[in-house]
Amino acid sequence: MERRLAVTCPDGRTKILRLSGSRFSVGRAETNDIACTTDASLSRRHMALEREGDDWFVCDLGSKNGVFVNGVRVDGRVRLRPGDQITAGRLLLVYGPAVAAGRIRLEDRAAPESIAFTTSLAVRGAAQGAALPPGAGSRVAWLSAADALLRAGKELSRRRPLPELFRVILDLALEASGAARGALLTCERGELFPRAVRGDNFRLSAEVRRRVLEGRESLLILDTARDSAMRGSQSILAQAVESLMAVPVQTDERVIGMLYVDTPAKPEGFSAEDLNLLTVLANVAAVRIESERLAEMEMADEILARELEQAAEIQQYLLPQGEPEWKGLELAGCNVPCRTIGGDYYGILPYPDGRLGLAIGDVAGKGMPAALLMSCLQAKVTALAETGPGPGQLVSRLNRSLINTCPSNRFITFFFCCVLADGELVYSNAGHNPPLLVRENGHVFRLEGGGPVLGVFHGAAYAEHCCVMEAGDLLLMYSDGVTEGRNPAGEEFGEERLEEMLREAGSGTARQVVSWIMEAVNEWSGGQPLADDVTLLAARRTG
Repeated sequence: MERRLAVTCPDGRTKILRLSGSRFSVGRAETNDIACTTDASLSRRHMALEREGDDWFVCDLGSKNGVFVNGVRVDGRVRLRPGDQITAGRLLLVYGPAVAAGRIRLEDRAAPESIAFTTSLAVRGAAQGAALPPGAGSRVAWLSAADALLRAGKELSRRRPLPELFRVILDLALEASGAARGALLTCERGELFPRAVRGDNFRLSAEVRRRVLEGRESLLILDTARDSAMRGSQSILAQAVESLMAVPVQTDERVIGMLYVDTPAKPEGFSAEDLNLLTVLANVAAVRIESERLAEMEMADEILARELEQAAEIQQYLLPQGEPEWKGLELAGCNVPCRTIGGDYYGILPYPDGRLGLAIGDVAGKGMPAALLMSCLQAKVTALAETGPGPGQLVSRLNRSLINTCPSNRFITFFFCCVLADGELVYSNAGHNPPLLVRENGHVFRLEGGGPVLGVFHGAAYAEHCCVMEAGDLLLMYSDGVTEGRNPAGEEFGEERLEEMLREAGSGTARQVVSWIMEAVNEWSGGQPLADDVTLLAARRTG
């Protein structure tokens, strides 16, 4: 018989996997068949599922924190039986036959009662005002209410990964109520997902879902055969369920799931005290579940923040380090992403023949997607510059290379120029903000002309243009984060203000000009976070 594996991830999501082949590996390393790279409690090679004939076995691959089957640590190899629950780190794996995925849709209409799930259930709400059988309200509980709540407080006070927490909550509910079987389910994106199950072959009734999840009712059925609302539920009768309870798992703000227990043959049935106890337990569990979810989200955010910091450090190494010296030129650059990482690029690329390549680019968008494309752009520009093409040819080849790299909703603006020893400047502009060439007498020229943005048009051609940098001239290349920066009143910094600043720069060095502009942009923003990445590259000819 074909088998499947229900895998509940640390974030609470469940995936159904078909077990095929002869082996499945689980661990933190990406090479595993089931990889959870963010779960620090997993070893890189944690455990494996191995097939022999029609049977599957679980074995520990020398993990640090162990592998557990139904709460018992695995020593050697253990043969799996349908319904077995495997814990590895913060992963929960439920082994079972090939049945429909263990999920339940929250529909307004009644679901077909013939649909059965190995890890789902069928329940029905109690009739209003149902009378308790004689002695039911005073029977001896499996645990007293006080003992049950004390135990719940003790067990739920410990930090546990969500899969383990779900199992502990259900075990507490079964022990406190004396039920034969039960299930804990949570609501995720409009569906019910089983998180812990004791028992098998549950079916689901739509009416109980509606009353528990939407009406926030705690339901008790003492005798399903006598209850008027239950007599029409074929799924309940087929399972020979005699007495059941279903309560919402809820916080003050919302219902996050449902706790269900039943028994096929228990003469005294459940009591009103059982229902109250189960309701209180579900409310306590809801707070604990939300707290653990929040803690795991915070942990994930911390991991992401560390990874972004490392990515930002790596990205800075893709940009020129320090202030390169070049005969006859002062050079200075600056890159400030509006987030931890960004999509702006600038480069200083010496040619073997004595030319100096200067580049600046801006990937559309922000954050991680833009940063990934920026690193791709940097690698391609560096590789192309080593072959020594002129700006027009380099930009044309770069565009052809980026066509298959850029998603349809992304593009890159780019400017590239070569400065020769005699001051001649050859350039091509691919839709980027025109760099500004400021003469010693204060005249400003915009270096336009070239072609469209990169990564969009297959057959685009990029023309070359020429000018001359005289001694004392200043070339400023910048991204639109400079001119489109806004003050608290919403007014843009603008190109005119930038040009006026360059006219007033006088004989300031390239580094002084870059620092002066950055100070002006920050002052203009009034202390607000930057809305876009800001990049500057300045070159002043000294002789």
